[in-house]
Amino acid sequence: MELFIFGFGLYGHGVFLTELQHLQGWPTALISSASTLSFLLGNLLAPFTSDALHWVGPRRLMLFGISALGTSTTLLAFTATPWQLYTAYILMAFGWAGMGTVVVATILRSWFDRRSGLAISLAFNGATCGGIIVAPALVLLIGEVGFKLAMLAMTVIMIAILVPAVMSLPLADSASERRAENAPPRGNPMSPSLSRWPLLQSFGFWTITAPFALALSAQVGFIVHQIAFLEPTMGRSDAAIAVSVTTTMAVIGRLCLGMIVDRLEPRRTTAISLATQAGALLVIVLAPDSRTLFLACAVYGFSIGNLITLPALIIQREFDAATFGMVLGLSTAIGGMVSALGPGLMGLMQSATGGYDAALVLCLILKLVAAAIVLLRPRRRR
Repeated sequence: MELFIFGFGLYGHGVFLTELQHLQGWPTALISSASTLSFLLGNLLAPFTSDALHWVGPRRLMLFGISALGTSTTLLAFTATPWQLYTAYILMAFGWAGMGTVVVATILRSWFDRRSGLAISLAFNGATCGGIIVAPALVLLIGEVGFKLAMLAMTVIMIAILVPAVMSLPLADSASERRAENAPPRGNPMSPSLSRWPLLQSFGFWTITAPFALALSAQVGFIVHQIAFLEPTMGRSDAAIAVSVTTTMAVIGRLCLGMIVDRLEPRRTTAISLATQAGALLVIVLAPDSRTLFLACAVYGFSIGNLITLPALIIQREFDAATFGMVLGLSTAIGGMVSALGPGLMGLMQSATGGYDAALVLCLILKLVAAAIVLLRPRRRR
């Protein structure tokens, strides 16, 4: 699920932008604003994922997400007017609601206790692989058979893989089935039991949400602008290789951390990860040669995937299972809204200063501030 929702719903946007510009002659602003709408709506829906899991059931919610994403990609294949474009991207947001990280982490949390960190790390590697597998496959297919047939073929492949997989999972959808299951010791993660307003007033909630929102804002900005700030020193081809190195290290980093994360203290691990990224950014600002830049991108990439995994692990330890899905959903929504500002903020800094050094230093500062905040521990409740 993570492979396809990130492959189509995140990494695929660049493919759709290029092809629709070529086919329809639409301006970049029209298509990119549809992407922004999709991301914003997806983040607005995230806090209510726990309610949907409870009332609809995980299997039906995932099938709904697959249907929404499949309808979205099919409509994109036949898009000829702006209203069809916006409808497709709105449907993609509902795909995120049924297939995104909140759903996956909540379901895995209900299955795993001691090794939930490893389980979540393994599952979320599908997100990174979406950029390694789905987006390049789309590009290759478009070159062979055109945009319409490529989109339809990838949609059929997705449905053929995901629907049987979801139907085979040990999930309880009806209320009677859920009541019949033995609840884990700390409650059912799919049963929200805390209102959102008190949660927003919780110091502990903000010591998780604020640092990851700041760190992801810097991280998304880094990813979007990476080729642009590396190209003057490395050239376009080497800059593209550096992006591949960064992505590959994200997969390796998540796998390595996943093997031991259940034995680590997640807040301290987060602070260390953010500090290493800040160090990598400093090296990139000062780096005089391509070899050093490759190394710095590799170090930065090692922690990229873990910044998606670690919030769930901190929430798991500090909130009971009955509120896990709601806390993660609300935290993810706020982080998503803030991180969407990252690319624009870096672009403004670049335009104002005529280079990327100031923008990268800003990202470095955001990482260090996030590392300091995440180490602030809430008082333990009696």
